[in-house]
This record gives sequence, structure tokens and C-alpha cells, in this order.
Amino acid sequence: MQEFVVLVDEQNKEIGTAPKDEVHTTNTPLHRGFSLFLFNSKNELLVTKRADTKKTFPGVWTNTVCGHPGSEESAADAAKRRLKDELGIDLKRSHLAEQGETLRVVTPYRYRFADANGIVENEICPVLVGFITDMRPHSRYKIFPDSSEVSEWKWMPWEEFLKNIDAQPEKYSPWCREEAKLITPLVT
Repeated sequence: MQEFVVLVDEQNKEIGTAPKDEVHTTNTPLHRGFSLFLFNSKNELLVTKRADTKKTFPGVWTNTVCGHPGSEESAADAAKRRLKDELGIDLKRSHLAEQGETLRVVTPYRYRFADANGIVENEICPVLVGFITDMRPHSRYKIFPDSSEVSEWKWMPWEEFLKNIDAQPEKYSPWCREEAKLITPLVT
């Protein structure tokens, strides 16, 4: 099934949709996205390395998941969908409160970045911060990455992550580096 992205104006008002596989070019139109930073109870961030086959920014480390909400889909619901699709993590809304998990939306963030091949990411992107408490080996949060999306993953202490993005910025997606600054007050 073909995935569509929501095209928006500078005020984040929907102006149409377009096929995802046709949108990311050297002249990418402004569209909606989201980014999720997922933490465990040790304040470790689940970071992922983008698959080498990704059209934009292949082979770099980034936040937990990124993606595009559908036309009638909230950023939180889109983040849960991509967590399941990319990493096999199922955050069901009904379990959030009873299991002590939260998912918070931080103010939307506007960015435009071109990768080394000139392919552009051009998004208005709510940044979400999630906290989960149960990542034991036999919990329902086992990680099963989709190799077409994620080549590696690891839990990284937040302070170590911040040092790494400063010391080796080229190894991380540009939106991840900037969004980390936005969410630092929420996680430190």
C-alpha cells in the first residue's frame, strides 16, 4: 500500500497530500512529520541507526523513530504506529497510564536539511518524548527492528548521547541534533 504525506503551508495547515516515495527530492515540499525520543526508566534514550537503503540521510544515528502522520492521524498515534512498524514495540494507548508510561508532544519544530546527495527533508515536525518503565527481556517491549528502516539500535544514557552529538555531529541526523536541544529540559 502506498504511503502518503500531508503537505502543509508555513502555518501547518493541510494543503494536500502526495506519495511519500515521490516527495523526498532535491525540491521537497513542506510536509508534516514527527520525531519520537523514547526513554527507559534509567533515562537512557533508544537511538537507532538509519538503514543504508534509506532515501534520506542513510546510515546515520538518529532518535528512536521519525515519520509522517496520515491526514487524520495525530503525531502520537503516528509515533506508536512507527514504533511498531520499525522496532516491533507496541505502545497501546490503553496501557500507557496503567503501566506508568507517558508520551508527551513538545511544540512543533520546523526544519529543512539536505543530505550529501542533495535530497531534502522539509518538515513541520512535532517532537514527542516518551517514557516507558518496562524494558525487561521478557516484557512486551522486545525490540525487533525492520532492517529496511533500522540497521542498529542501542540504549544510550542521555548525557552520553548529548556528548556524542556534540563530538561527532556528522554521525547523527541534523534534526536529531537540533531536537535534542529542544527536549533537554524535559529529560534532565
